[in-house]
Amino acid sequence: MREAHPIERTVGMEYYVSDADGVGGRLRASPADFRVTELEAFDTAPVDADTGGYPHLVLRVELSNWDTNDFASALSDRLGISRERVSWAGTKDKRAVTRQLFSVKGVGPADVPELDGADIEVVGRAGRPVLFGDLAGNAFDIVVRDADHPENAASVVADLRAFAGGEETDTLPNGETAVAVPNYFGQQRFGSRRPVTHEVGLAIVREDWEGAVLAYVGNPHEREPEDTQAAREYVDETHDWAGALDRLPRALGYERSMCHTLVENGAEGPEDFREAVETLPTNLQTLFVNAAQSYVFNRILSERLERGLPFDRPVAGDVVCFRDSDAPADLPLPDTDRTQRVTEKRLRTVERHCERGRAFVTAPLVGTETDLGEGEPGEIAREVLADVGLEPADFDLPGAFDSEGTRRAVAVRTSLAVDRDGDDLSFSFALPKGSYATVLLREFRKGDPDE
Repeated sequence: MREAHPIERTVGMEYYVSDADGVGGRLRASPADFRVTELEAFDTAPVDADTGGYPHLVLRVELSNWDTNDFASALSDRLGISRERVSWAGTKDKRAVTRQLFSVKGVGPADVPELDGADIEVVGRAGRPVLFGDLAGNAFDIVVRDADHPENAASVVADLRAFAGGEETDTLPNGETAVAVPNYFGQQRFGSRRPVTHEVGLAIVREDWEGAVLAYVGNPHEREPEDTQAAREYVDETHDWAGALDRLPRALGYERSMCHTLVENGAEGPEDFREAVETLPTNLQTLFVNAAQSYVFNRILSERLERGLPFDRPVAGDVVCFRDSDAPADLPLPDTDRTQRVTEKRLRTVERHCERGRAFVTAPLVGTETDLGEGEPGEIAREVLADVGLEPADFDLPGAFDSEGTRRAVAVRTSLAVDRDGDDLSFSFALPKGSYATVLLREFRKGDPDE
């Protein structure tokens, strides 16, 4: 087990599980080097179905170098509708070529516009919108360019195979290898260049609304342009929201929106700062709290690694979930609605379920209804929460900020193919929804995730 890059440690990813040296190289040298295809799990009716019963038009969109939120905004602007009428199954990386589902309420096929960098196909209609999570997973084809040490890839694969519980010689009939990594939330969950969304979320959960605004509008990061850093430093030093509007770059639309609200309201009390946060899109408000939960989860996984607890099988006190019976045979999906606490008496039985891919060890995504577990796993969760100054009841919040919490598998397994072409390495694999390709690739690259 090896210490992670400093920027990863700020979001709770403290370690790599592979002790092998990294390959280095460049990720996303071009959007075409990072291809993501949703494994769809959403049923549609024909496009000519009755619009009364099927008001949502479903689109399959291939995007090149588009942020998902930005595309949704551009699409709604061109259609002349509220952005809230556009929804999708999963948020994807911007610098990539992605193929994913969107739905738009109350429009017809003839209304769909053309947008640069977007190939839009009308799939059909649906009685409800495509919602976050309406997919089985994602398939990835990713190229790491100009690897410094491509020869190290084999050693990393061996380490990840061992972490999955396999023998060093285990390979699959098609030449792929069964590997596993900790199911961390990746850097993009928190902001790749400026990882602060969890800081905003932690402030919200503590109901420190002014702190949440300052974490988002102020709080400069060394990776940002100098003028942006200077504007954020001014905010931190002065709390002058009108002056901030004169300094914040026009591209920082969300920050400017919050400042406008504070100028209009006078920024006199907590409710004014809360209203400023609530000027942001609803999904972004929810994302802040989700990022706080993700940070706590990452910290829990890192502590589990540090203590040497297994990830492929439970210990007494763990909570496991079972395999989703509707999941594709080649993509085991944890069903976190079906959980069971592991006792000493049931330990061996549950271990066998985990060995056969029928059950998964989980850790808490903390909310008001979360089971923190018992024994050493429960102790870890409670210690991490105490360290960040939170408890489950704190997630009883208004509107988009409220969360009951859930569980999440501590490890993610996949079948991996790695090919080498000179100093370039190609990776092909699929992951269940909610898991991050970059969390697998970080084990190979072992460097700055933004490079």
